[in-house]
Amino acid sequence: MRTTARVTVPIILVLAISLFLQGHNFPGGGFIGGVLTTAAFALIYVAYDLDYLESGVLGREVEPGTGIFEHRTVAAYRRTFILGLVIVFGSGIAGLIVGDPFLSQTYVHLEGVPIYHEIELASALVFDLGVFLVVVGGLLTIVSVVSAE
Repeated sequence: MRTTARVTVPIILVLAISLFLQGHNFPGGGFIGGVLTTAAFALIYVAYDLDYLESGVLGREVEPGTGIFEHRTVAAYRRTFILGLVIVFGSGIAGLIVGDPFLSQTYVHLEGVPIYHEIELASALVFDLGVFLVVVGGLLTIVSVVSAE
């Protein structure tokens, strides 16, 4: 399981980033990118246990049996969820500030970008980022709380 996780988690995360970035032009975006990112974290949790992220990746000490890990991690996931809500709401309000309807979107073409030559930047990307953070924060909170039980 651990060998499979080492191989598949990077692939899942690259696919999640790809779907997130193409979401304003094609099917995909913040929701499916967030679901895939959560699936990668769930795979890590299944393969390595809940304490691996805290001690192995972040280098924090985990005190067995105290429940401190769960509280810090769940609090971080909840902050991610709240940040996503703020970004989604802020992207909706931005249209109102400039006199457009709520959730109005616009785009800009950037030319002369190395490798890509031309990129279309859409304000929908900000909304998708908020949705991504809401999905990741919400689902990882649920996974962590249920797994800790």
